[in-house]
Amino acid sequence: MFLLAVTCHPLDPRGKKEKGKSRKGDGTYYDVGLGSCGIQNSDTEMVVALSKALMSEGAYCGKKVKLSTKKGTVVATVVDTCPGCDENSVDLSTAAFKKLGQLSTGRLKLDWSFL
Repeated sequence: MFLLAVTCHPLDPRGKKEKGKSRKGDGTYYDVGLGSCGIQNSDTEMVVALSKALMSEGAYCGKKVKLSTKKGTVVATVVDTCPGCDENSVDLSTAAFKKLGQLSTGRLKLDWSFL
């Protein structure tokens, strides 16, 4: 007699639909620490927090996003949830924000997408 064990991992059905889809929103920065994805990060890392609307139950933890402004482009990893962000807005580490604009502005208009 043979016994077969199967492990199933739920797939996020949004993943394929979201990849490459361009979004427009605001970018702000925050003090990075222990994020909702359960990982400790620092302000020197290229990390980002997505809105509660997108992050339902950590659906995008570890995913990469490409963010662009007139000043530059950065690739960051999703590590946290931004409870005050509109659906298409993001909260960035200070290192990521500096690649896109000056900290003194506090808020940037940006385009971004999942990679």
